[in-house]
Amino acid sequence: MKNNKTTKKIFDHVGLILLSALMIFPVLWWVFASFKPSGELTSTNLLPVRWTLENYIKGWHVTQDLTFGRFFLNTLLIVLTNVVGAVFTSSLAAYGFGRLNFKFKNFWFAVVMMTLMLPSQVTVVSQYIMYSKMGLVNTYLPLNLPYCLGGGAFFIFLMVQFVRGIPKELDESAKIDGSTTFQIYARIILPLLKAPLTTVAIYAFTWSWDDFYSQILYISTPAKYTVGLGLRMLIDAWEIQWGKLLAMSLVSIIPALILFFTRQKDFVEGVATSGLKG
Repeated sequence: MKNNKTTKKIFDHVGLILLSALMIFPVLWWVFASFKPSGELTSTNLLPVRWTLENYIKGWHVTQDLTFGRFFLNTLLIVLTNVVGAVFTSSLAAYGFGRLNFKFKNFWFAVVMMTLMLPSQVTVVSQYIMYSKMGLVNTYLPLNLPYCLGGGAFFIFLMVQFVRGIPKELDESAKIDGSTTFQIYARIILPLLKAPLTTVAIYAFTWSWDDFYSQILYISTPAKYTVGLGLRMLIDAWEIQWGKLLAMSLVSIIPALILFFTRQKDFVEGVATSGLKG
């Protein structure tokens, strides 16, 4: 019996290793291809015959006036604004739905949850017309406002689950001490939401960083381009600059990878326990 269990474990581990190797192979090819000169990109060799940083050096300088450094700064400005806005406004909205009593609360919460079923493509035309009439096209505000006005139904729902799980006796004790409603939120509720706040921050960061669709829709000036739009500049009607594209796309994912792996524990905790609260 013991030998059978050992054999099963061996086969399980071998199978997992093979599947992992199969899934990670395209990523390895991507990494190694970014160090290949243009003439080697079509070769079947995984490792470069001649290693070079040419793709990174030339790819960083998109034009004489624009570099990917500018695109990174533009993207970070958008992303950090979205992260702060989503963390604050979604927790504030969740506090209202999870703790306060007001007229038609359940109805409005149901309306918020119903927006989860609406694809973004359904509302994109009306949103663009609204932002255009407000004179916000070709600015970052259309990319920031959705995150700064509640952050979206998913973030609110995630927060509500945690807020409902916090004992209400803490609120009552704070009220006896003379705390206002906002002070209860800031001093009692918010410090206890570390896990969901981290999860919301990571989601807001990655979604904002990868939001190519909205960026290409609202931003038209190259000086305001984000990393995603900067990568698109390496593709034109006549040529795709594969070496530069591979190198810069690899660089573009580094911030998201650093954030995820450094805060992975809080992220997993927030997702795993969100369905257990309330």
